[in-house]
Amino acid sequence: MSYRRSQDFSISSMIQFNCDGSLSKITKWTIKNCTSTSCSVEIVLSEKVKTTFSELYIPSRTLNYGVYQLTLTVTMIDSPNLKSSSSVYVRITATGITANLVQLGTSMVTRGDQQDLLLDPGTFSVDPDEDTFDATKWKYTYYCRIYDLYNFPNLQGILLSIGDSRIDPYNPSCLSNRSGNGTGLIFGNLTSSPNSSLTVLSGSLHLNQIYQFMVYMENRKNSSIQATGYVLVTIEITHPQLIAVGCVISPMCVPNLEFQLLNPTTQVALFTLCIGSCTNLESIKWNIYQGSDNSTSSNSTQWILFNNTILYENIWFFGTNTSNFTATDLLFLNNLQISLWRFEVVYTFLSAISTSALNFIINQPPANGSCSINPLSGTITTLFTIECPDWYDVDGIQDYSLYAWTTDISQRTIIAFSPEDNFQVRLPAGDNETSLLNLVVYVRDLADSVTQVNISSVNVIADTATINDLINKITNSSSTITNNPIIRLLSSGNQNVVGQIFISLSQQFNQMNSKNIDKAISSGIPAATILVSSLGSSSLQQMSIPLNESALINYNIELNSQANVRDYLVTFIINLLITTSNSIILQSSSLVQLTQATNQLTRNTLMLVSNRCYELSVALYAMFEKISYEDAQSATNQLFQCAANLLNAVNGPLQGRTEVLDLDSSRANAISTDYDTDLESAWSNLNLFSDGNDFSTATIEKNRNIYYQKQLANQINSQVTQMISLLTSSLNIHLNIGQNSTMNTSQSFISLETISIESLKDKLVKQVENAQFSIPSNYILNTTSNSSISLRSKIDPLASYGNFQNTNLSRSISLSIIDQNGNEISFQAHQNNPIQLMIPRDPNVLIPSMYLQNVTLINSTMNNLLFNYHYINITSSLPISVHFEIHSLNKSLAYLFIYKFDQTPQLNSSINIIDGWTMFCPYNLTNDDIYRYFIDNQQTPGHQSLIFGIRELNSTEMNNYCLNNSSINTSLPITDQPFNFTSNYELRIYTSGCYYLDENNNWKSDGLIVGSLTNHYETECLSTHLTSFAGGFIVLPEPINWSYVFANADFSKNKTIYLTIIFMSIAYIVLMIF
Repeated sequence: MSYRRSQDFSISSMIQFNCDGSLSKITKWTIKNCTSTSCSVEIVLSEKVKTTFSELYIPSRTLNYGVYQLTLTVTMIDSPNLKSSSSVYVRITATGITANLVQLGTSMVTRGDQQDLLLDPGTFSVDPDEDTFDATKWKYTYYCRIYDLYNFPNLQGILLSIGDSRIDPYNPSCLSNRSGNGTGLIFGNLTSSPNSSLTVLSGSLHLNQIYQFMVYMENRKNSSIQATGYVLVTIEITHPQLIAVGCVISPMCVPNLEFQLLNPTTQVALFTLCIGSCTNLESIKWNIYQGSDNSTSSNSTQWILFNNTILYENIWFFGTNTSNFTATDLLFLNNLQISLWRFEVVYTFLSAISTSALNFIINQPPANGSCSINPLSGTITTLFTIECPDWYDVDGIQDYSLYAWTTDISQRTIIAFSPEDNFQVRLPAGDNETSLLNLVVYVRDLADSVTQVNISSVNVIADTATINDLINKITNSSSTITNNPIIRLLSSGNQNVVGQIFISLSQQFNQMNSKNIDKAISSGIPAATILVSSLGSSSLQQMSIPLNESALINYNIELNSQANVRDYLVTFIINLLITTSNSIILQSSSLVQLTQATNQLTRNTLMLVSNRCYELSVALYAMFEKISYEDAQSATNQLFQCAANLLNAVNGPLQGRTEVLDLDSSRANAISTDYDTDLESAWSNLNLFSDGNDFSTATIEKNRNIYYQKQLANQINSQVTQMISLLTSSLNIHLNIGQNSTMNTSQSFISLETISIESLKDKLVKQVENAQFSIPSNYILNTTSNSSISLRSKIDPLASYGNFQNTNLSRSISLSIIDQNGNEISFQAHQNNPIQLMIPRDPNVLIPSMYLQNVTLINSTMNNLLFNYHYINITSSLPISVHFEIHSLNKSLAYLFIYKFDQTPQLNSSINIIDGWTMFCPYNLTNDDIYRYFIDNQQTPGHQSLIFGIRELNSTEMNNYCLNNSSINTSLPITDQPFNFTSNYELRIYTSGCYYLDENNNWKSDGLIVGSLTNHYETECLSTHLTSFAGGFIVLPEPINWSYVFANADFSKNKTIYLTIIFMSIAYIVLMIF
């Protein structure tokens, strides 16, 4: 095998076990340098090369040029005499340098006729095989021609250098006033690296002319190693600044003579640098040209302005008036007939115009090959062979990636990647709808151009016997578990094999979990107590039947069995070698599948997966400047989902949304090994786990488990925060102004959008399930930059527990503003013009029926009550809003509603002791014939109870106060007459709240107001700042009928109660005296 020195590469192995007992092993790679006769000198590698995995990953620039022997030795730990070795030979070759005459390899620049022109390949060239370019290793020869009119000057086909005094009668020299000895040119660095730069002095070039300069570079030690660089220079009368144009992701712009290679399946993101004094800039504009080769006439390219730039602004093109520009792959895929492209930037200054450009040629993807699969049916343990022969690409083939899906191609999952055109895979089974699996192979060349090849669909079903054997052996802790073929495959340590097995098994386990949940719900178990609904899902149809206790027991047996299996299997995937972006995508996809059933994840599983997803995020961040936008997006999408699954799973038991797993409970309460020596151990501090004076074993064990669950929740919340920051940075570098990247799955929704600061005003940021942020027009943004900002919008299925369980039915939504350095920017809105948020709830929230108030049977005259009173408890650690729903059985009636905190409201001709009131008139009725009223969360703090009264308005009062909607009487209808209800009504009362998560993972409410649009399924919040938010929701039990308490408060009806209170008071007084 042969690899360029600038190329990362990996060597994978497949370890097969033919022994009983433990499969624990030691793997060790050694690398020896080879000569023409032997491979005897072992290479000492840096720590960044991991040699103890079954795979070996060699980063670029690790090995010098030459041939190497790479040997893997596998030793069984329990039987050290059992060992096996295998070797492979690798040749490391030179990549070749990139000769750049100006900064960034810009294709075209503008200079003034009275400005010197500096061409400096000794400084600006790039050697991808080394950290820096060594100019002393090269010879430099410069050539110039008048572009569009002449070829390079030559005599009998031999080019004349720019300093050559000889004359080509057909192709004149570029220099207008040079003398025979080449005056007008200054060659630089004559001592250390002769001629590594060239300065063309002012006045040497003609005005309004385009020149093409070329440098030919030859290696001083090996003349067969050469490089050529080009630049076009337009000469103008003004003094323009030099504008350099380069690719944001430099590996996506591979030089090819006068052009850069452009992959039609990925976007092109460019940036510019203004060299020199760049004040008085008035505007920036990008122009797009399509090219045609005019070699038959003047050996030049003819450029035609692309007409549809405005039409496709913010669709194909982004940043056309900024220093950065992006053209998406849609431009190239919709214009496949065009092979040459020029992206030109025009900087307009007060007194000059500077024009520069970068020219591209389409990098033709691999061609002439085919791909096939054999056999065409099997199970998840069947070994399928993928063959992709005869593929050719001038750059060489980099790898082959296999993706699979059932019915929705957007849900395709990576199955394998291989540098070889013949490789074997194990495929996941189809879903509940079909066993047919669709497959596509991506053939990628070394410059990242891709050809997609659809291959035959295959039928794959589950290997039920092997899966059941695996579950039984894990559940029973069988000593023969290593005989299971799945365990043997997982023990190989090959990330392709492990990933394939994990995806297949997890999909089967997820289907089993869904069936178990559906069965439980159909048996009367409320969905919201065992399940966190996926985003965008509908409410499950829940049976109105009594809870079947045996169904709950059976559900938990199945739940814990599968949780134990996931807990056992997770150890096989957390220590795989991380190599390329494909490696990150495969491993993160496997972890997403494993954690999809968030009700089955033990704390051990969560901790290991959290650490692994964080490691994958760090690895992606380390390579985000080297990979395409599409690869970065695929990887970040999987890792965002992993983060969402972790938060969902760890908060589920704390929020009472999923069952506590037996394995967690038993581990939490197992006696610690340092129980006798660690006197400060939290495990033994029973005061941490008691409920007041309740020190019972059941209480201690329950609360000890909760304690460790909260600890892990805080740890995962912190790690996920770091992950999201890393992933945001990994993706944001690819996004230009107006561009966004959205991930919308059942696990999580996250959107990244780059905008100008000005466009933040009055912006509406929409998520899913009607979740949204409405930004006001006035605010304070704590940034000194006038450039672009990024908006990160996110929604998770379940709010964190924090310190407050009222959020247990809420989704979690967040919006962050991020600067170009990846730092969050503080945002502050004004109290009188706040941010509006809509926070959805889980669609499986149960809304109980309204409570009937049989008020027509109440005799009010005996106690002379003017209102029918109701009492509710509103004690809460955080402020809440109270929402009233009243349904009159006679919708033509009107009502007066009054309330008072902590005492009974009173309202008559002589007393007015109320905190608020409203009238319910028929014209206020909604389509569901329900009167609604709410008390916001600013009024309830410091109060423990609320008593409200309702009375029916008589006909005279209705005429005065409810006759029509246009003339509303704002005064109170006061009477001294006892109430008289002619119809019964129904009541339902619920509380809500608006909360944000602080830096300590605790819910706070200061600065938040509950809005009037709050309903059963979402909370409206008004906020002055941005962070993570959740909404509270509790449907209160039927309120105490306070009128009944009044009616039955006399001594004759409560003799026992009153006598008891009297005698206890007397006893208390006597004890105090003595």
